[in-house]
Amino acid sequence: MDHNKIESFIRKQKVAFICSIDEEGFPNVKAMLKPRKMEGLQSFYFSTNTSSMRVKQYMNNPNACIYFYHKGVIKYVGVMLKGKMEVLNDQETKDIIWRKGDTMFYKGGVTDPDYCVLKFTAESGRYYCDLKTESFAV
Repeated sequence: MDHNKIESFIRKQKVAFICSIDEEGFPNVKAMLKPRKMEGLQSFYFSTNTSSMRVKQYMNNPNACIYFYHKGVIKYVGVMLKGKMEVLNDQETKDIIWRKGDTMFYKGGVTDPDYCVLKFTAESGRYYCDLKTESFAV
């Protein structure tokens, strides 16, 4: 599988779906804005609220997946990545991920205690296009 092709596809998407595992062992899916930062197909950074249900779930169980898709008129493309999600509260990472308009969500600014970063580290993935799927290692 061409990792550059997959990375290029992901960068064009506006929405990502992240999946966590709840206390009862069931998957929970949430739509998020696209990652704030990507490091190839290895690492993806999202901003979120420290007080969110997802943060609690990732702290209890870091197993996660993220999914990106595009549905065209005829063609559907999807990429799922499996890996681990970390909750980061260090100021250096928060500064890197912060965007000017984020004060709408985090009134205290970049140092708001309710602002944190989710870092997803991929281990493997599946690519779907034209009725074909292919697994790949990251």
